[in-house]
Amino acid sequence: MTRPILYSFRRCPYAMRARLAIASAGISCELREIVLRDKAPEFLTASPKATVPVIVTGNEVIEESLDIMLWALKQNDPENWLDMPDAGFALIHEMTEQGVSFKAALDRYKYASRFDDVDASQERDTASAYLMRLDTMLEADGWLYGNRPTLADMAIVTFVRQFAHVDLNWFNVEPWPHLANWLERFKSSDRFKDIMQKYPQWHSGDDVTLFPPPD
Repeated sequence: MTRPILYSFRRCPYAMRARLAIASAGISCELREIVLRDKAPEFLTASPKATVPVIVTGNEVIEESLDIMLWALKQNDPENWLDMPDAGFALIHEMTEQGVSFKAALDRYKYASRFDDVDASQERDTASAYLMRLDTMLEADGWLYGNRPTLADMAIVTFVRQFAHVDLNWFNVEPWPHLANWLERFKSSDRFKDIMQKYPQWHSGDDVTLFPPPD
């Protein structure tokens, strides 16, 4: 049986959340690590939009990270990530879609030099307002929708990590203890360590690299 091919880039938060779901589902993929400044021709042929992550499975190409998460979890969801209220999908969209709310402010904060007339501190404040809402949601049970992680947690946390690491010293003294604990649990988890293993750039003809990594 031919394994799905996963084109990924280690530090991309979209690719990270796709790998989280694939690892949770236990679906074995052939991992092809892409270097964004030197994209493999096979990757560009599979997905001309040229952004990671991408899954190629049979004749199907899945090019959006949330769709990849759902593709994996609908095959196997042993940790019940899909067991969450419908409001979770609206929250994911609000927090992580490009050009929308939190993600827009995050991009303008982290990459302020790429935009005209952007005040990075103002964008940080805008993003922080969304994080304060998450902190309130996390107060009762430590996760966004109950006492265990769901798709919403895992689809959002990689972007919160990206935001935090723009200025970690500043982030760590802000008044969002529940958010900080949630993020730290994620960063210290075995799952995070597994998805963040380093791989060399993939080239045609290389030996197959399996993801999740074999035990």
